[in-house]
Formats: sequence, structure tokens, C-alpha cells
Amino acid sequence: MTKLNRPADPNSIIACVPNWLGDVAMCTPALRALRNRYPKARLICVGRRAVCDLLRGLPWINEIVEMPYRPKPLALVRYALALRRQRPDMAVLFPHSFRAALLARIAGASTRVGYARDGRAALLTHPVEPHRVDGQITPLYMAREYLELVSEVGGEDDGRGLELATDAMAVARVKEHLVGPSPVVGFAPGAAFGPSKQWPADRFADVANQIHEATGAQCVLLTGPGEEATREEVLDSGKCPFAICDEGRPTIESLKATISQLDLLVCNDSGPRHVAVAFGVPTICIMGSTAPAYSEGPHERGEVLRIDVDCGPCQKPVCAEDHRCMTGISAERVAQAAMAYLPKARV
Repeated sequence: MTKLNRPADPNSIIACVPNWLGDVAMCTPALRALRNRYPKARLICVGRRAVCDLLRGLPWINEIVEMPYRPKPLALVRYALALRRQRPDMAVLFPHSFRAALLARIAGASTRVGYARDGRAALLTHPVEPHRVDGQITPLYMAREYLELVSEVGGEDDGRGLELATDAMAVARVKEHLVGPSPVVGFAPGAAFGPSKQWPADRFADVANQIHEATGAQCVLLTGPGEEATREEVLDSGKCPFAICDEGRPTIESLKATISQLDLLVCNDSGPRHVAVAFGVPTICIMGSTAPAYSEGPHERGEVLRIDVDCGPCQKPVCAEDHRCMTGISAERVAQAAMAYLPKARV
């Protein structure tokens, strides 16, 4: 990409963060790059409640502002005017939406940086061309995409990878559910994107059974709001005991705290995968409808399990065919891959 003119050092930066948990986790290297480049600026992250909760605790973010997902026009204006009172000098827009650019424009940010997509280039002072190959927009690891965006205003990758923080009290509550010397394996069978990303719940239970029988591992079940049916299907299909560290009342804080205590996470290509990467926890990721290039990064430990099918990766939330990209992956294959990453029993 062609480098643009550098803006003057800002006193206040608005960072509109992505809407999905995994994307926000992958955005943290770019946010940290902004902080490193402008250490005296006030860094204000703006996003929906769940992603704001994911970012809480990071010491280099000065303020977090919650706003609804896809607010209606009048609500958008109200939030923008509230941000305007912060006198932002710069806005960095990680989402590709027109809405994010309009928010930054009304908020009065004199420098507005974002990818030139969704017809919003005229609202940006620094429109950045997306990654293309032979003229076509192509998949790029999201953390790299975000870092390339902030490089346009001087941000540089420090090489530390994804970063999240946990609350000590939340971690202590999780530890109350984890007893014994065995390794701790988490299972995250949900996916907010849609059912095309979800491996069958009963196979997660089968993998847990195999791992528990072979290693004595403690199995932890992680599900989010709206995934109650998936949780019950895993519990009904499983023979081994599952710990539920959030006691059926999931929050983002409990998700972070639980994943931070795991030795391994078995999951779909969803938010918990990238939370695990941020905490250095190996993952066995079962991937179906999505292109691997978006989510495979250099700091992830573990293995991505997928099969090539003639209809994929389709990037669709609901499979229009027979979901063979996921159902073709056996529980035995996943269990074998998982056990290769398990440590010896804890003393």
C-alpha cells in the first residue's frame, strides 16, 4: 500500500473496534501499536458491550465507550456528539462500515483512518486501499489487516501478538471449579457467526469422553448467551463430568478467566479460539465454512483441522448443502490431535 502523509501527533484517539470477539482479540496488536506510537494520546475504544468487556483490564487503553450494535441514525448522532465533547484529533476505524466513518466525521476527528470500503472513502481523510491480489480483495490474517491500517499513521508491530487481561477475582472463582492434578481441557462448541461454523455438539462430547478416559483430564464446557441448547446437547451426550466455571451465567469476564486457566481449548473457528491465543493457550480448531487465511496467525499454538470441499470456504453463516466440511471431521481425529498437545498431569 502507498503510505499516506502522517498526521500531527494527536492528543486524543478514537478507535472504533470490530464487532466480533475474535476480531477484537486480533485487533489488540494494532491498538497497542497506536499506544506505542502515540504514548501521550488518550486512547478511547468504542464498540458494542461484549467487545468492550473483552478489552477491559488492558492498561494501555484510557477509556472504553459502549454503544449499540448498528445504532439507528438518531442514536448514532447522539453517540457521535458525546464523543465530540472528548475533542478527538484522530479516529481509527477497524470496522469496514459506513456507519463507523459517519460516527467519526460527526465526532469531529480531524484525521479519520480506515479502509476504503462500503462507499465511505469521502468521509475519510486517510482512505486506505484493502489488500488485493490481481485486483481482487483477498483474505488476510485479520491482525495483519489491522496492523497495516495503523501503519498508515505510524503504528508498528511490536511482535508480541494478541493480548487480553483478566480480573483476579474472576480467575479465583474459576479456580474453585478446577481441582486435582489432571490437565484442564476446555470445549467451546458454539459460534456466534452461525451454524455453518459449528461442529456437531455430540462430537464435542465424544472428544471429551475420549480425552478424559485416556488422560484423566478435567473437561470444562464454555458456552455463551443463546447457546443453552448447545450446552445441554453436550451435557446430555457426554459420559465424563464437565465443569461449568460460569455456573450457567456466562459473561465475557468469566470466559477470559476460564480460558486463561486451560491447558488446551477444543473449539470451532470462533471468538474463544482467539481469546485462547491471547493467553497463550494451545487450540484444536475445527474449521468449516470460513477461509483459514483470515484467522491463522504466527502466535497460535495447536492445530487447525479442516477438509477441502468443492463448495468451500463459502463464508456463509448457514450451510446450503450437507455441511460436509464439518461433518467429515471425525471425533477420533480431533481427540488424537488434542492429546498430542496435552501436558503431563499436574502435580
